[in-house]
Amino acid sequence: MEWFLIFVSVAVVWLASLCKILHASFYPYQSSFLNNNAGSFQKRNVLLVIAHPDDESMFFSPTINHLTSRGHNMHILCMSTGNADGIGNVRKEELYKASATLKVPLQQVTALDHPDFQDGFGKVWNSSELSKIVEKKILAHAIDMIITFDNYGVSGHCNHRDVNQGVRRFLLNTSKQDIEAWELMSTNIIRKYSGPVDIWLSFWSANSSLKGQMHCLLNEHPFRSYAAMSQHLSQWVWFRKLFVSFSSYTYVNTLRKINK
Repeated sequence: MEWFLIFVSVAVVWLASLCKILHASFYPYQSSFLNNNAGSFQKRNVLLVIAHPDDESMFFSPTINHLTSRGHNMHILCMSTGNADGIGNVRKEELYKASATLKVPLQQVTALDHPDFQDGFGKVWNSSELSKIVEKKILAHAIDMIITFDNYGVSGHCNHRDVNQGVRRFLLNTSKQDIEAWELMSTNIIRKYSGPVDIWLSFWSANSSLKGQMHCLLNEHPFRSYAAMSQHLSQWVWFRKLFVSFSSYTYVNTLRKINK
């Protein structure tokens, strides 16, 4: 009986949290993220820097949906084709299909096949070279905001962490003062697999932070995120289906500002 009550309680909280998110899709959640100092809308050119095809759908879809639905200009720079199993060309095409599902124009999606940035554990990526590639992309597209992984990279994958180091090196070396950078905060394993329930802790942590240093972005289109991940057919195995369904990163992203 006690286990049944616990199950019912968890189910109620889960459904209430999901309803909160879906409610936001009809009455869009108003976040001050990317508003100017006067609090009004300001269109930005945003560069998302990721390590592998499918990172955008597994981890960053709340951010992408939030930005594209508000008219911001989204670019994706994927530092590898995910060629660890020799199917890099397949995974690159899957990235394009997933990006289209997430409403990111295909001409604004780049997947690199660079000898210094090959997919795999134990492969240290060259942060200096990564910094130069990011700089070229920023200059070519008048980028004024970067979003990437934090220094743990959600899953702890070394490639995710190296992307963070490369972006930080760029920020350290650049003379441009008008670029903002934000990192996706990694959470503990309980929060990571709490699904939509994590929105409450994410709201609390963002509201408790110094003003403007953290923002909580709800995914107003969670079913679109599932559809995007399903475009990665080579990766669409049972445990990733479970991940997309139960991961908090499908429902909410908490971004923290990277201070220079």
